[in-house]
Amino acid sequence: MASSGSTKVVVIALACNFGIAVAKFTAAALTRSSAMLSEAIHSLVDTSNQALLLYGIHRSQRPADARHPFGYSKELYFWSFVVAILLFSLGAGVSIYEGFQKLRHPHPITSFAVNYIVLAVAMALEGYTAWRAITEFESHRGARSWLAALRLSKDAALFTVLLEDLAAITGLLIAFVGLLAVQFLGLQEADAIASILIGLVLATVAIFMSIEIKGLLVGEAASPKVQAGLRKVLQNEIGPAGPLRAINEIRTMHLGPVDVLVAASVDAADGVPAEELEALTSQLERTIKKKFPEVRRLFIETQSVDGHNAAVAAENSRQGSNKTVPAKKPTRRTKKKPAAAKAPTNRKTSKSAKPQS
Repeated sequence: MASSGSTKVVVIALACNFGIAVAKFTAAALTRSSAMLSEAIHSLVDTSNQALLLYGIHRSQRPADARHPFGYSKELYFWSFVVAILLFSLGAGVSIYEGFQKLRHPHPITSFAVNYIVLAVAMALEGYTAWRAITEFESHRGARSWLAALRLSKDAALFTVLLEDLAAITGLLIAFVGLLAVQFLGLQEADAIASILIGLVLATVAIFMSIEIKGLLVGEAASPKVQAGLRKVLQNEIGPAGPLRAINEIRTMHLGPVDVLVAASVDAADGVPAEELEALTSQLERTIKKKFPEVRRLFIETQSVDGHNAAVAAENSRQGSNKTVPAKKPTRRTKKKPAAAKAPTNRKTSKSAKPQS
């Protein structure tokens, strides 16, 4: 599921993009600008994308059941991936197509004033939604760079809206420059070229989104900060008089932006009663969930270091045996010259005897 801040950002973006789409389509119909039509299609795609994100957020909040025991949090990632596909196919594809069509069949722009007014209104609304998205993103970014924060972010709804808004602002600037080139420089093809450039911007954003969301769908680990915190909590129980001897491994996976699955394997000290281990597990679960609320499910198993290493080795062996060995290319046989005839011998060929049953 997404955070409440992300949901608000999506709702604001949905309302603003719907109004922008109506204004742009009106301007495109009145002025016959290809760049404005591309921008209108872009805003319409963004509006439908935000609706799909809201649907994904709603679906991801359903409780776990027998068929999906870990819940439906990953459904948000699925719908975010659909959004990336729509942005690439409809937003980018139609914009590039429209640009090439106008290059082949040019037609003049009838009213520049209408286009400029709509672009100014769209820039104000897109700027507001982008500011809200950036503010929410900055609250989670920390000291990381923007690119690193985007790649490490698990909130697909938030970074989808953020990237769409930044692409929208870039597209508006491209459309504005294209209109200026047509009006003051007489470059009639500038409007069509602007439409193609807008499509390329959308395609780039969509490809980046697809790569990042694919990783979330497959299953990404928790942040290094969370992993280090989990290890520190477990290490506090290791010592000469402690109940644990060692940490075998800690595995984490994001099921949603604030839904982390944790599986830890530890080596308990010899002779520790089962009741004490049960109490320790409950204590560790309370401590971890208090420090890291995003950890929704925690599983701890006790296993000796040697036993764990043997299990990991067996797992790696099974994975290695499943790898297909590439077939060797058949070697071309060269025909040998017939050898000189030899005198026949009385040597008999021996057959291997079949084993007796």
